[in-house]
Amino acid sequence: MRERKRTTGGASCALAAAAIVALAAPAAAREVFKVATLAPQGSVWDTSLREMGATWARDTAGGVELRVYPGGVAGDESDVVRKMRIGQFQGAALTVAGLAEIDPAFQVFAIPMFFESWEEVHHVLAELRPELERRLAAKGYVLVLWGHGGWVHLFSRQPIRTLDDLKKQKLFVWAGDDGLVQRWRQQGYQPVALSATDVTMGFQTGMIDVIPTTPIAALSLQWFRQTPYMQGLGLAPLVGGVVIQRAAWEKVPAAEREKLAAAALVAEGRLAAEVPRQDTQAIEQMKARGLSVVEVEEAQRMIWRRAADDFAGRDGQSAAPPEVLAATRAALTAFRSGKGGAR
Repeated sequence: MRERKRTTGGASCALAAAAIVALAAPAAAREVFKVATLAPQGSVWDTSLREMGATWARDTAGGVELRVYPGGVAGDESDVVRKMRIGQFQGAALTVAGLAEIDPAFQVFAIPMFFESWEEVHHVLAELRPELERRLAAKGYVLVLWGHGGWVHLFSRQPIRTLDDLKKQKLFVWAGDDGLVQRWRQQGYQPVALSATDVTMGFQTGMIDVIPTTPIAALSLQWFRQTPYMQGLGLAPLVGGVVIQRAAWEKVPAAEREKLAAAALVAEGRLAAEVPRQDTQAIEQMKARGLSVVEVEEAQRMIWRRAADDFAGRDGQSAAPPEVLAATRAALTAFRSGKGGAR
């Protein structure tokens, strides 16, 4: 009788231990997406990603976790793309510079003065999305959402009204494309190739005098304090997007991925609405702190546009695949003939 009690007691302890283990185990295997971005902590990009991550965790009952690494803590976009390739990060929120390192098709969004309005940008992105998604998939990535960083202007130490004014100052260009640096030099400019994480140091040491960037970035990163002049002539939209490794994305069950995509669509809509508004607000805030907006006369605007057209026709074709550039031109022509509009 005593022996039976001992056996029953041992079985009870084993069952209890098994129950504790079962309760401690997660309901589903967790997938963790580590996503890096240059966007500063607290920016609209950072908060949009974190809100999306909270929705992912809620809608998948904790099955998917999004960890955001903001402010360039993971390095420049070239570093982040490399780290994604080796699996150190599963995703990234990249500007066109980083996206173009994955596939050159994204270079079409870096052509100066190619777009005239946010409406044009959204139309072209919608038209090109299937092709761009196909290209990313072929490289092992999934496009989760589009996002934009604002409209790029020239921020400089001295006013820039003409091309000659620009040629007199040292111009920041993204590191990694030596051919582009050489083309700038051949045309009489003074390009200085740096990573985005070295911009502040570049200004402090006098390595650079000018940076093409958005008002949001110039304000949030305080670059405008080194560059008190902003050219009023906008150059290009800073197109960006969130990409995740396809292998990591497909570990999530298909039904769950639909929930992730729905939350991403909400984040994309928020960025589309918030970024232009914050761009405008950033200019006003910087003007109140001493920024001068340098307007360009119409005659000079035509010269800038001719130079941009030359860039698009020559350098643009060498950077972006011809078929992508042609599709972009066709989408712009169709939009302008049907609706028009300017930023």
